[in-house]
Amino acid sequence: MVFIFTLFATTIFAQDNVKQEFEVKVITSVESIIPDGLGRSRLISANDKRDYKQFTSSQTKDDNTRNKSKRKDIRVKGFEETKLLNFYNIAGIRFQNIAANDAVISSKLTTMISEGWDLIFVTSAVESDAGADDGNGIFITRYIFKRKLN
Repeated sequence: MVFIFTLFATTIFAQDNVKQEFEVKVITSVESIIPDGLGRSRLISANDKRDYKQFTSSQTKDDNTRNKSKRKDIRVKGFEETKLLNFYNIAGIRFQNIAANDAVISSKLTTMISEGWDLIFVTSAVESDAGADDGNGIFITRYIFKRKLN
């Protein structure tokens, strides 16, 4: 009995010391809700990697030095851009476009899952047309994935 307890306890404590290493990937869909179909809609996925620490500073009471990173150093040139259709066309909201976008986004998500990514979180937001003088709007969704590093 002592042997089984010792084996069990050793296994539990050994798992606490094993650090799981994961990578995270964010896919963003931007769908235009600009009337008359004038906007641009895309599914975006960065290929280039960035280390957030290079662009971060810590503010304290004694040191409020800001990070001096240049935008060009943060900007990503290597990314995948998948064309999506706008929610509106000249006649108004186009439900076929929404269904087409759903099919394209589903294809991307299915491919990522088959490549070992786990979808862990989805968040979305909208900035809609604010009236007669605005005429702008987007619907944005972020799909956050994680995958265990090999």
